[in-house]
Amino acid sequence: MKIYIVYDSEGGHTEQVANAIWKGARSVKDAEVFINHVQKTNVHDIADADAIIWGCPGHFGTISAGLKTWIDKLGLIWSRGELVGKVGAVFCTTATIHGGIEATMLNLITPMLHQGMVVVGLPANIPENALYGSYYGLGVTSPIEEVEDPLTQSLYDKGLELGEEFGKHVASISQALKIGKAHQSEHGLLPEQKL
Repeated sequence: MKIYIVYDSEGGHTEQVANAIWKGARSVKDAEVFINHVQKTNVHDIADADAIIWGCPGHFGTISAGLKTWIDKLGLIWSRGELVGKVGAVFCTTATIHGGIEATMLNLITPMLHQGMVVVGLPANIPENALYGSYYGLGVTSPIEEVEDPLTQSLYDKGLELGEEFGKHVASISQALKIGKAHQSEHGLLPEQKL
């Protein structure tokens, strides 16, 4: 099972969150997890993945320019239906509490729905998320450099822990979906896909 994590990061916080997700995802049996900065990722690399997780810093409640430019290159993949039925999940960071995290995640999910992907959020039955409340994906408040703020640092640390749980959750769902598809294909239960 292949999982691809694509991220945009400017100050390093989003990269740390991406690495926490990578760590959690690779802890799931048979998970082969790739991680790359958006500037080093060819959009065609994700076509053979079973799950794609992408994320960025939130910029005024929407996707960063770097990740948006990369997403806008997915047209050919969309026209071929190469991501239909694959698992998709999102994450973002912001510098302030409620600094547009949910809006950014919803904006990150929208292209996945256009691709026909199965979007996986972060449910409250994961104990680490019960009070954190990051349901559309993983949204993390990042500390501002040179500002001593114990609350923000505490939220960021909790967000990194939650990143590992998010990675495990997405990998587990991907694994179950892949096993289910293989079983259906083996028994001739999958209809032919037509575009």
